[in-house]
Amino acid sequence: MTTHAATPHPLLRHRDGHHARVTFEELFFDLVYVFAVTQLSHKLLHHLSLAGAVEVLILWFAVWLGWQYTCWITNWFNPETPAIRALLFVSMLVGLAMASAIPEAFEDRGLIFAACYATMQVGRSAYVLFHLGGDQALSANYRRILGWMVISAVFWIAGAFAHHETRMLLWAIAVLCEYVSPMFGFALPGLGRSRTRDWTIEGGHLSERCKLFVIVALGETVLATGVPLAEAAVWDGPVLLALGSTFLGTLAMWWLYFGTSGEDATATITGSDDPGRIGAYFHYVHAVLVAGIIVTAVGNDLVLVHPHGMAEVAQMIVMVAGPAIYLAGSAIYKKIVYDAVPASHVVGALVLAAAGPLGLVADFLVMGWVTTLIMLGVAWWETRVRRVCRAARAVPAPAH
Repeated sequence: MTTHAATPHPLLRHRDGHHARVTFEELFFDLVYVFAVTQLSHKLLHHLSLAGAVEVLILWFAVWLGWQYTCWITNWFNPETPAIRALLFVSMLVGLAMASAIPEAFEDRGLIFAACYATMQVGRSAYVLFHLGGDQALSANYRRILGWMVISAVFWIAGAFAHHETRMLLWAIAVLCEYVSPMFGFALPGLGRSRTRDWTIEGGHLSERCKLFVIVALGETVLATGVPLAEAAVWDGPVLLALGSTFLGTLAMWWLYFGTSGEDATATITGSDDPGRIGAYFHYVHAVLVAGIIVTAVGNDLVLVHPHGMAEVAQMIVMVAGPAIYLAGSAIYKKIVYDAVPASHVVGALVLAAAGPLGLVADFLVMGWVTTLIMLGVAWWETRVRRVCRAARAVPAPAH
């Protein structure tokens, strides 16, 4: 997140009023996060407990924050310059090691995970600050960011040497340092605070980067369907019904995001008198929205692998929690875009909660279809609402 400079820095993106395209360097960088999202969903699948859920939540925020802060860098600086390209590629290597350590991050590879993450966060900010040189208008903001990354790194590294519960606490504090500090402008004694109105961003680029991460996450729900299907000994009726349920559920999530609000998001950022604040909101809410997709992928795996299996309490919670978290994130996202919470999402989340106990008496296949039909219903409802709203905006005002 950066501020205006009096003289354009050679690393800055060229701003000509047009939509800044997402570069191949950024797309290449995102490949690490395809792997990271898979690691998270598999860890949750094999650790379905309260402790396992908290672990995955902490690790997910680390994964998201690593991507988010890099996204802000590439929104302002040109990824095709050698210096920023090098930063992305080194971050990829460190991020790949970090993602590889996710399954045992709360066991024997805690130090590897923490060291890689802290290196990526601190190193990125220090590297950019070094290249900014004497450009004080830009440097002031990055000094504050670097300060908060160093504070967070202390908790990450300390947590790596602590036992399980203490590690969870220290790492949760580290996450809060990075997630909450932008809300008050990375304020630090002696360094002042940044203002979101100074975070001049390219709205179309930021919106597209968020969309691409949603695609990355939805890819995990596709994998959670495709891999068990490929490994199934026989493609019988239950397996094919499970395929239909999981695919249509993924399609409903895709439609709720891309089919009903995708293009309007860009206009919301670019048309705002404080685009930096709206961009920050986008990143806050996408952490919730994508978390719902990851949890849904775990439910898809259960439906495909054990279509006639009976759910335990933790599995039942996962089946309804994934879509419900997604709807919650989507509702907040649309509140930002349209300045109104969609009733379809609220009703859908309440119906999912009411359907939860059904999972204790029905098998995974039935439960999968129940959650899918609810999501399809929400998608249909929201589509009609958006169509009516667009039609109303298209009607010219009567002459007076």
